[in-house]
Amino acid sequence: VQLQASGGGTVQPGGSLRLSCVASGSIFRLNHMRWYRQAPGKQRELVAIITSTGGTNYGDSVKGRFTISRDNAKKTGYLQMNNLKPDDTAIYYCNAEIVTTDLRTADYWGQGTLVTVSS
Repeated sequence: VQLQASGGGTVQPGGSLRLSCVASGSIFRLNHMRWYRQAPGKQRELVAIITSTGGTNYGDSVKGRFTISRDNAKKTGYLQMNNLKPDDTAIYYCNAEIVTTDLRTADYWGQGTLVTVSS
């Protein structure tokens, strides 16, 4: 099983980006998905979570600006980031709890995608 994150880049303050996280491999079910971020010199923080049934929750610093979503048929999660600020600069990681076809449950991590917000 692999998670592949993409969509990072450099954007000016106030701009937008959409991150994607695609799960592949012997997947029976994709449970909750999360996005984390880690800025230089800071601890990794939880940005957003979406449950298997579509329930969502966000970190205080991104509420009202970021939207997490998923497409179960494509085994893909998304993070739409609007009104980006310099403080959003970080490496963004996707994480998912996955049930594999042998009915084992484990957490998986993507490789991270860099988001830079700068004028």
